[in-house]
Amino acid sequence: MFALTAAIVLLAGAGANAQQSGGLRGQIVEEDTNRSLLSRSGSQNEGQNSGDEPDQETGFQPPDFQPESIDGDVADTGGRAGGDDGIFDLDRNNPFAGDPPPRARRRLSADDNTRDQVQSTRQAIEAEQADLLSDDVESELDLTTGTVPARRIDDLDDDANRAARPTSERTLALEGFERDQEEDPYAALGIRTGTFILFPELEQGLTWSSNADNSAGGGEALLSETTLRLNAQSDWSRHSARIEAVGTFRQTLSGADVSEPSGGINGDLRLDLINGFAATAAVGYRVSPETAASAVVVPGTVSQPLAHQLTGSLGLVRDQGKYRLAATGRVERLIYGDADLAGGGVLSQRERNSTLAAFTLRTGYEISPAIVPFVEAEIGRRFYDQRFDSAGFRRSADRYAIRAGLELDIGEKLTGEIAAGWVSERPDDGRLTAIEGVSAVAALAWSPMRGTTVNLDATTTVEATVVPGISGSVLYEANLGIERQIKANLTGNVSAGLGLREFSGLQGQDTIFDIEAGLSWWLNRNFGVTGRVTYEVVDSDIAGRDADAAGIFLGIRLRR
Repeated sequence: MFALTAAIVLLAGAGANAQQSGGLRGQIVEEDTNRSLLSRSGSQNEGQNSGDEPDQETGFQPPDFQPESIDGDVADTGGRAGGDDGIFDLDRNNPFAGDPPPRARRRLSADDNTRDQVQSTRQAIEAEQADLLSDDVESELDLTTGTVPARRIDDLDDDANRAARPTSERTLALEGFERDQEEDPYAALGIRTGTFILFPELEQGLTWSSNADNSAGGGEALLSETTLRLNAQSDWSRHSARIEAVGTFRQTLSGADVSEPSGGINGDLRLDLINGFAATAAVGYRVSPETAASAVVVPGTVSQPLAHQLTGSLGLVRDQGKYRLAATGRVERLIYGDADLAGGGVLSQRERNSTLAAFTLRTGYEISPAIVPFVEAEIGRRFYDQRFDSAGFRRSADRYAIRAGLELDIGEKLTGEIAAGWVSERPDDGRLTAIEGVSAVAALAWSPMRGTTVNLDATTTVEATVVPGISGSVLYEANLGIERQIKANLTGNVSAGLGLREFSGLQGQDTIFDIEAGLSWWLNRNFGVTGRVTYEVVDSDIAGRDADAAGIFLGIRLRR
């Protein structure tokens, strides 16, 4: 039994020595390690001074073995012969050699510390780590103790750390969508017929006139006035066509007896061909009774005869670079109805019937897309149905004209053309003088502001006559009109016209002036109320041609 006990003790001692020599140890605290190193330095010095002698046979000096234990921990000196302690050589490796040893902190244990002390220690460590993180990482890595936590990859990525927000708005209900406001909410929508859009309109009202038939010495009357208008516009991708028609019928309700129609229709067509060529065509017809403002006034008639005008033209246009070329041929036919005489009978107007055929050549050059100057020359001939009139004059004549002008296209602000030149018709009869004068033509549309349109139209017309000894006359007409959209459903217009007629072979001239102002109030797209006031005066140097007329119209307008 004794022998077994002794063996166990020896094995335990050998195990302890093996544990120490093998480097196995328990919990190591920094202050314990420092204190062990300092203590071992002193023990080595004491061993060297003790005078221990090395083994006589081997000459080996065994190291001093001094086990040290602080609170149960075993310190391993790891000393070597010759006083060289390797990595634990304090004189070579300890940066604090020569300094007073730091005061060892007492190790905490469960018996010595309370819960509050542990918490305070933990808070101090966390505060120290926070300071380390706030400083530059490079400098903090120089510390010999402690570990700096690695930062997250997205620690400095503001976008990754920002709270997500919705990327789309809530979709509103269909009823909540705001519709774009129409530019003209009271404009007619029209009727689609095939590839055309029709805009029909009916105007019905009452007219009071101080001179019902616009003749010299005419009387006042209350009339029923009916006007039918029809506009048609093609809806083609390439070519274009347009038709405009208007017809008016006036019938006396009381006062001077008047029953007369008037109106007309015009249509034009443009066909875009190849290589910059385009073909144009136009036709027109107009009928109206002659008035005091006509070139020829038949005296002693119950009513003025009707004048019919038919026109037609064909043209070829080409745009080649900046050059503009156009060639147009046109025909104009004038037919005059018979006049009913007050004393009975009929006066024929056939000798006044004529046909004008003319050819016009125009060339222009584009200075800019907005301005194109041009010059044009015209040559033609007027043919009378009767070679000789009732007075024995041959009135057929040759026609010549030359003009220069500008084509303007400044978008919505200004479009149209204006030209001036000279026109002449020379009758075949040598006893008649030439009908000639300045030729002025204009058709401009100007919009100084949205909702306002200013139109300027000017024409020069050579008029034939059958009055003995007179070749004819030249009529200059200009009309300036302003239309303003006061409100979306209220439109106002004002126009003023001036005409000047100069006779050839007769001393004298006619001055014609007219003015009109009107309002149109639309209750919806299809129904409106309209009214206008007109005044016209003719002042002539020739006796029996003076006249004036004032009128007031009030009615309704229906359109689609």
